[in-house]
Amino acid sequence: MFCPNGSLIDIWVNKTSECFVETTVAGTLAVYMILFGTAQCSMYRKYSTPLSQAAIPQSRLYYVQMIITFLLPLLAVAKFFIDIHINQKGVVYGYQAVYMLVMILVFPLSAKLILMERNSLLPSMPARGHGLILLIFWILVFISENVAFITMKKDDWSIKLNNLHGQIEFGFFVGNYILSFLLLILGVKAPGIMTARDYFSLHNSTDLFLDSDRVEETSTWNNMIRKVKMIAPFIWPKKSIALQLRVVACILLVIAGRVANVYVPLYSAKIVDSLTAVPLVFRWDLIFTYIGIKFLQGGLGMGFLNNFRSYLWIRVQQYTKREVEVSLFRHLHNLSLKWHLSRKTGEVLRIMDRGTDSTNSLLSFLLFSIGPTIIDIIVAVIFFLSYFNWMMGTVVFITMVLYIALTIIITEWRTKFQRRMNIADNNMEARSVDSMLNFETVKYYGAEEYEVHAYKDAIIEYQNEEFKTQVSLAILNTVQNVIVCIGLLAGSLLSVHFVVDLKELTVGDYVLFTVYIIQLYGPLNYFGTFYRAIQKNFIDMENMFDLMNIVPDVKDVPDAKDLVLVNGQVEFRNVTFSYQPDRIVLQNISFVVPPGKTLALVGPSGSGKSTIVRLLFRFFDVDSGSIIIDDQNIQQVTQTSLRKAIGVVPQDTVLFNNSIKFNINYGKVDSNDSEIMHSAMAAEIHERIMKFPDQYNTQVGERGLKLSGGEKQRVAIARTLLKAPAIVLLDEATSALDTKTERQIQAALDQVCANRTTIIVAHRLSTVIHADEILVLKDGEIYERGRHDDLIIRNGLYAEMWSEQRKSTSDIPTNEDSVAPATSTSETSSSKSHHHPHHV
Repeated sequence: MFCPNGSLIDIWVNKTSECFVETTVAGTLAVYMILFGTAQCSMYRKYSTPLSQAAIPQSRLYYVQMIITFLLPLLAVAKFFIDIHINQKGVVYGYQAVYMLVMILVFPLSAKLILMERNSLLPSMPARGHGLILLIFWILVFISENVAFITMKKDDWSIKLNNLHGQIEFGFFVGNYILSFLLLILGVKAPGIMTARDYFSLHNSTDLFLDSDRVEETSTWNNMIRKVKMIAPFIWPKKSIALQLRVVACILLVIAGRVANVYVPLYSAKIVDSLTAVPLVFRWDLIFTYIGIKFLQGGLGMGFLNNFRSYLWIRVQQYTKREVEVSLFRHLHNLSLKWHLSRKTGEVLRIMDRGTDSTNSLLSFLLFSIGPTIIDIIVAVIFFLSYFNWMMGTVVFITMVLYIALTIIITEWRTKFQRRMNIADNNMEARSVDSMLNFETVKYYGAEEYEVHAYKDAIIEYQNEEFKTQVSLAILNTVQNVIVCIGLLAGSLLSVHFVVDLKELTVGDYVLFTVYIIQLYGPLNYFGTFYRAIQKNFIDMENMFDLMNIVPDVKDVPDAKDLVLVNGQVEFRNVTFSYQPDRIVLQNISFVVPPGKTLALVGPSGSGKSTIVRLLFRFFDVDSGSIIIDDQNIQQVTQTSLRKAIGVVPQDTVLFNNSIKFNINYGKVDSNDSEIMHSAMAAEIHERIMKFPDQYNTQVGERGLKLSGGEKQRVAIARTLLKAPAIVLLDEATSALDTKTERQIQAALDQVCANRTTIIVAHRLSTVIHADEILVLKDGEIYERGRHDDLIIRNGLYAEMWSEQRKSTSDIPTNEDSVAPATSTSETSSSKSHHHPHHV
């Protein structure tokens, strides 16, 4: 016999007997571990990377965990033989053998999983403890032990302390209960699993590296706690008490909705029972109550409670989106120039858009979709256990567990398709933006068709990945539908059986079950959608989190002070710098630019001239040495105060796609119209601006392409004049202009540099012949230094460059002209105190 009280059918009818419970527990654990445990083992064998011995934590609690894992099936074997030889006098029941065999199977399989998670790592960031499969298994084991508290009072239950059999059974129950509880606690603690902190502490000192080709297999939920912590500061509106009250009100409305979900089917049942009662009574009070609760609940989320909650949440949602976008935008501006030069603009914009949008969606789904649905499931299981019986609750519980587990597993499988689709989407966006930004180049080479075909290929690649994503979605929907229909069928047949055959339930109870279960399966169907949406939001946010986690290469030291300008002296002391460790750009550079003087940097391309300008502006930090302004190390002062003191006129001036007034005003955003106009006059562009139809409101176009090169440079000069910096950097400011335009701009550059410490990067040597000092750089070192006439006399590298440029141009002054200013030292010095050199 399978059960002591009858055939196998009696397991279902005598629903709370020991035979039924142990058979159900054994079946649930066996199906779960065979499906999910073996799948997890297969995933580890296929994708995991073995860890070095140094990476595996040594803990006594781990050994306790393993001992308990093998002790529980040994207890099952001991109980089996004790029941046969002592309690049942040699009689063996089928359910006991099944239970023992299942325990012998599932616990060693769980031990195998523990060892795999301990000794190897899936291609993902290290998780906080054991995986979801093992955690659910231990939870199921502990829940199965708690069933005894519900069914202990049954007449045929074996735990009765008035005889030896009951005492032995109670002893096994206590032992199993304590061990399963300890196993669950140790499973959550995971003493044998390497933590994220251990991973990062060992990452640089061992051979512990992940295979980048396997990233697409990573679970979306890895480090979910870390991700939620990152967005947590944006959830709670700390700056507004009114918004905090809205959040609390929204949570209370969600709770009220869960209560309404219970009472709607209850009152449906009461109305039906009133219609079948004898004598019939018109229960208008039940109908009014039912309609009132239904008004609050609504259908498909359209009830008063949900709509009012949506209204309250609008401002909270806007706050969250605003805080995330501003924080990310500020962070991007704090990143180094090196990072920005290495990223594609279109890709960064796409990441920002998807990341900020997904933050809001994630919060809504977690708080108002997934959370309430999980609460509804828990309430439903408890309700069916208490209001109906064990069997009805079991049907609901098994259906829910299978539905959620399969949804998670299949959705995790779909993760790689979603990631590939996102990558293809980024590539498609980057391709289109890059092509549009370089449309002039496209026109120059007649490459329109090439760009169209390249963009088409990017779209096709995206659509291929989108197709895989949609097909996997259809598979998931089909599996969900099958599980829901099977659960509904089993529950309906069982409830009708209790109404018709056993007379234990009423027609109203059947209506109660049907209405409740359909009401529950509604959001449960959406659970898959919610989970997929949350998974997609996590994927979309991953790149945004990566951006937020990037540490700026250049940042202020703690308690950095503002730069205090005295006279504007600039000094480089033994500065060495390299963009890459194996390629030194500057080697032991030292020089001083006295206040109000001009230093010129010349030399072959790649000698490090522009790098000096970037280091002074602190786009990068030096590898060694120091840069001093008025006896203050620029690494010890705030970047804001440093850059406020320096004005730059670059070689390629890029203007904002806005008005001329906006672009000039950018040098000093709080300036008035009179100051803007005065700066434009000094840059000798005011008259040209006044000839435009919209004058100062003329739009310059994207990157200033509606203006000529000379006009853009004059706008940049006006902007720098408006800023009125103490130190001026001219980075080949006229090298991209023709000779005539260059000569016209020289006077404006003189205005910028007058009585200011100036550093010029020059290619045309004719523009620096009056500099106080010229540094000739070669291979990152100072090859020569001195004034123009001295360097010519030395007949070195500078003289060679001068001679080559004289041969190729007709506008360079003769050597005699260039030496003339130096014939009178006093005259030159007097001139320098009032006027500064021409510049690039």
